Amino acid sequence: MTDFPLAPARGQGDAMPAVVRRERMADLIAARGFLKVSDLSETFGVSEVTVRSDLAALDDGNAIRRVHGGAVPRGQRVREASFETSLEASALAKQAIGSRAAALVSSGQSVLLDVGTTALAVAQALADRADLEDLVIITNGLNIALELEAQIPRFTIIVTGGALRPLQHSLVHPLARTVLEQVHADIAFIGCNGVDAVAGVTNVNLPEAEVKQLMVSSADRVVVLADASKLGQVSLGSVCGIESVDVLLTNEGADATVLADLAAGGVEVVIA
Repeated sequence: MTDFPLAPARGQGDAMPAVVRRERMADLIAARGFLKVSDLSETFGVSEVTVRSDLAALDDGNAIRRVHGGAVPRGQRVREASFETSLEASALAKQAIGSRAAALVSSGQSVLLDVGTTALAVAQALADRADLEDLVIITNGLNIALELEAQIPRFTIIVTGGALRPLQHSLVHPLARTVLEQVHADIAFIGCNGVDAVAGVTNVNLPEAEVKQLMVSSADRVVVLADASKLGQVSLGSVCGIESVDVLLTNEGADATVLADLAAGGVEVVIA
């Protein structure tokens, strides 16, 4: 990675006073428009846990705004990444989460499967489980339905219907509500852009957040899928409070403090 102006020498970040490091971080974020946690960690020679702590302090002081995976200048509109762009990020972590999620499913169950790249990994892991049969999978993701099409008749695939959102190949209101209000599933796998002990589960897109809310209310068990970069993050649309979440599936590298806060709120935290 190319060094940024104002960056310290490699390995000197811990020796720099936190107030100075945070000021320089804010300057770099303002100059670049967006910086990832991993970039800041490498540039300042500190751990990603330290970077997230710094970003939280800067966000509290209205110097920057924390977003999925990094930070933007305060006031900058957060843009939703396309499905194809997200597919490239944390691929191994998403596969691990998908496999762990599929292990929670038993033959004969009904499953609500949300949209997103991690949900696609769940779909692929379910298809790979030759022991599963008589599953009913209800999804609002066109790409997920197509991924599972070859499993018919072993699986029954139901698509919610609704208006198509090209970025995530997802179906939203008005018709998605009509279907989801008439079903009750054994388990729901919910994707998101952020999980926070106070703000709960959030998503950057409001129409999709509303569909996720319906899925949460239509399932006996709610499993949230969130790689480590999404923990402690808060996005625009509220999906549910953590009291509605039974299990959080994440990967190694998650902030221990955030995990402890979520566990204290009654969420079963599973590291894939």
